[in-house]
Amino acid sequence: MYIPPSLLPVLGLLFQGDAESAAEAGTEAVAGPTLMESLKADPFGTLWPYLEGVVFAILIFVIGRIVVKILTGVLRKVMAKAKVDVILINFLVSIAAGVMMLFVIIASLDKLGVPTGSAVALVGAAGLAVGFAMQDSLSNFASGVMLIIFRPFKNGDFIEAGGVTGVVEKIQIFTTIMKTGDNREIIVPNGAIFGGVITNYSARPTRRVDMVFGIGYGDDLLKAKQILTDIIAADDRILKQPAPAIAINDLGDSSVNFKVRPWVNSGDYWDVLSDITETVKLTFDKEGISIPFPQTDVHLHKVD
Repeated sequence: MYIPPSLLPVLGLLFQGDAESAAEAGTEAVAGPTLMESLKADPFGTLWPYLEGVVFAILIFVIGRIVVKILTGVLRKVMAKAKVDVILINFLVSIAAGVMMLFVIIASLDKLGVPTGSAVALVGAAGLAVGFAMQDSLSNFASGVMLIIFRPFKNGDFIEAGGVTGVVEKIQIFTTIMKTGDNREIIVPNGAIFGGVITNYSARPTRRVDMVFGIGYGDDLLKAKQILTDIIAADDRILKQPAPAIAINDLGDSSVNFKVRPWVNSGDYWDVLSDITETVKLTFDKEGISIPFPQTDVHLHKVD
């Protein structure tokens, strides 16, 4: 157990102040009254030299925490005024707060008489041991830093990464929090995101809606194409530029397939996909255009 040097004279006094006991306590022989006698004569004057370090250490810690809170608040406001992304603000503020609190703790220990050099060496050795035991966590931390630096996505983007799809809510030190369309919260390790393919559906302002509609071989091909053209032209959400594409995709086993590819704003993608599909089905039914579907003919043969 470590004993601060400032307490060694106290240990000598506790052993009646004789030379042999004082030597065991690591100091010279203390002549004069014992500690108990000194306390009775002047308790404040006797204890203050030893309590002073404790009092100042507590003050440094308490005031340091307040200062750290103020500085991180100022840092957050400055970055917010500079229009820094919320994800980056939270990430940098958390790291800055941790580093500043480490300095506060070291300063407090120094006031208690604990050799800070030894403390730093101990922390370094412990960090090395923990680093070997937490290689995956450190990899996630490094991946989080890379995500913040390269910014493949931002808060609110709809992405597919790490095997899941959802809206990015927050990038933390080790994980990224995403929200799915059905309001589930998914926590994905940063290493799984940065080490794999990232598809950002919100990165560009516009998206192309790819749809395929099939008609029967006996249906009027030109009439079906005109119906699809009219449906696309009637929807105000579909962009004029780039122009929508409507053409024969292929001749399938039981249908002639049209590819319909209009461009929309990214926020309208899912609504346009659903609405156009519904409108095409209703219009084809009304105009007598068939939509083939797989069928199985079963023939029964009677055996005598």
